[in-house]
Amino acid sequence: MHLSTHTWMRPEPLEVTLKRASSLGYKSIELAGEPSQYAIDETQALLKKYSLYCWGTVTTMYGSRDLAAADQAQREATVGYMKSVVDLAAALGGEIITVVPCTVGKLQPSASEREEWEWVVRGVREVASHAAKKGIRVAIEPLNRFETYLITNTSQALQLVDEANMPNVGVAFDTFHLSIEEPDMIAALRRCGDKVFDVHLGENNRLSPGDGSLDWPLIVQTLREIGYDGALAHEAMPPIDRTSRGAFGSKQLEPEPWDVDEGALQFLKDHASGVLREDYYTGMIARTAETILPLIK
Repeated sequence: MHLSTHTWMRPEPLEVTLKRASSLGYKSIELAGEPSQYAIDETQALLKKYSLYCWGTVTTMYGSRDLAAADQAQREATVGYMKSVVDLAAALGGEIITVVPCTVGKLQPSASEREEWEWVVRGVREVASHAAKKGIRVAIEPLNRFETYLITNTSQALQLVDEANMPNVGVAFDTFHLSIEEPDMIAALRRCGDKVFDVHLGENNRLSPGDGSLDWPLIVQTLREIGYDGALAHEAMPPIDRTSRGAFGSKQLEPEPWDVDEGALQFLKDHASGVLREDYYTGMIARTAETILPLIK
């Protein structure tokens, strides 16, 4: 296993992200699924400069991106988007793509449950077929009930894996989401077994590992037991203290206005966050390294 990090939590030049990660002992990156932001040659050069590699990519499901949309054209566009995220991972030598099937924050169906499930199964199968041709595995990520109504635990994710019926489809195991949704997160991890294709790191309170109540030695030990040997990707997203105690958010957030793409900014806001201060964010990345690296060396 090795330490990796996502990029979506703080909009910044990729070189800033890579330089920080490399200096703290990270080995790879899991890029936000925005192919237009990453010129392949330039990204490869930066990865080489900082001795990192691309572990994979993750779909950023905001706006109209939704495999369960009632509108067929919207579903087809979402499949096309996901295929482009697969292509980004493949072009950079990645191994996986994490897929969230529905728009993050969508909490009610827009069609019958049976229809939506069939659309999601069909969409995942089509994306996985495309990914298989490029040597990419597809990891389905359950989110907690406050961010989605569809695929909120590992049993549901494994059902989707089974019905998609593609050998390159598995599960992205996010410790934050699943600490909420699983009655026994360790048992869920064992149940997923060799279908764990990716692991996202966040505490029960979505802070960095070590700043909550999760048992990280046990989690890492269980990952070893099931034979997982991939990335452990930092994906902490802190709640913002907007009271006077937190200086009304200024201890964590950069001053506004934020020069950030509208869709990416909305995605952050939908996570009750914003553009984190660089020193604060660096501290979070460092805390994850401090907690996890001794367990995997």
